This record gives sequence, C-alpha cells and structure tokens, in this order.
Amino acid sequence: MKNLDQRNKIIEYSLKLNSTNLSPLRSGNISLRGTENDIDGYLITPSGKKYETLKPQDIVFMGLNEDEKNDPTNKPSSEWRFHRDIYKNKKEAHAIVHAHSPHATAVSSHGKPIPPFHYMIALAGGDNIKCAEYATFGTEELSKNVIKALENRSACLMSNHGQVAFGKNLEDAFELAQEIENICHQYTIALKLGEPKILSFEEMKKVLDKAKNYKKG
Repeated sequence: MKNLDQRNKIIEYSLKLNSTNLSPLRSGNISLRGTENDIDGYLITPSGKKYETLKPQDIVFMGLNEDEKNDPTNKPSSEWRFHRDIYKNKKEAHAIVHAHSPHATAVSSHGKPIPPFHYMIALAGGDNIKCAEYATFGTEELSKNVIKALENRSACLMSNHGQVAFGKNLEDAFELAQEIENICHQYTIALKLGEPKILSFEEMKKVLDKAKNYKKG
C-alpha cells in the first residue's frame, strides 16, 4: 500500500483527537500533504467513520487539482475542499488539523477575532486570531472564507464551527490546534471577569519577532 507510514500517522493523530477531547466522536478531520503515482496531493481522513475503526486503506488520497472523489467506498471528509485549498495556497503547510474543540467552537460562535489578551496569540502568526465567516460545511464558500482568515496566519477559528491549524508536520499542526483550544479556554474565563486588558500593537510586534524562535529555544 502506498504512503503506509503517512496513513498510519493520520490514524494515530485522529485517535488523539478523541483521547485529548480536541474533537469528540467523528468530528474534525486530519490530512497530510503527499504524492501518489507522481500526482501532488494529500491524504485525508474519510467521511463519517469513527476514528477507532480506521484502517490504512480507509485514508483517502486526493490530488491538488481534484474536485471530487467519486469512489463511494472511499469517500473523503466532507471538508476536503478547504484542506486542498490550504495546501494550494500555503506552500509551508504539510499537515492540517481541523477540530470542533469545545472552547474554540464556543468562541467561534461569536464570529469575532480573538484580540491579543495574551501574548501566546502570536503562535497563530499574527496579533490576533481571525475568525472565518460562516458558510455551510464542505462548501466552496467556506473554503474561501477559511483561506481569507488564514492570511498571514497558520490557524484560525471558523464561525459557529470550530478551528483549523496547519504546520510543517502533524506534530506541529496538532500542537498548534491544542494551543488554540487552550487560548480560547483562557479567553472565555477572562471574559467572565469583564473586558480583558489588550496588549498593544507595539508589544505584539515584539512578541511576534520573538515567537519566530519560540520552538527553537
């Protein structure tokens, strides 16, 4: 079987979606950039299957120029479109984690960006965490909204839906998704106490410069 190691890696992290409660039951999806038969594309979790039942052959390969997967026995996640478009628009993206994590989903229901109430906001790549406008799941409109919210970012919220994060590998993408969930949890706590103090643009610029080397230290 082609790309067996990548398929097993996707299954490993799909199970972590459940075990860490980052995305319960069948919710969320994971993909990895890859090639098959000299076609550039990505491997993605299938539609509607419980993660605990996944086998390597269940993981679906799709080309970057492929609009649909017509094999009814091997149907990709309904969110394949924004995975494809992230890979096409973000050359640095090699893995994507989409999660319906509880706190990120709750914050996303307000449809607003998260301001820099904490310097760790910078881990998403900017001085706030943007929230993609709502559109029906699996649609081209949603994909366009996600790409817009990911401008100069490696993660964003998805209004009334959840979050998406990408990285140079699955470990990084998954860790970033966990960071986003933690930031959203902290933000909901802060809002219960009133409006939190927001860090200045100048301070966030310093933080963003330092964040470039955050994982290197």
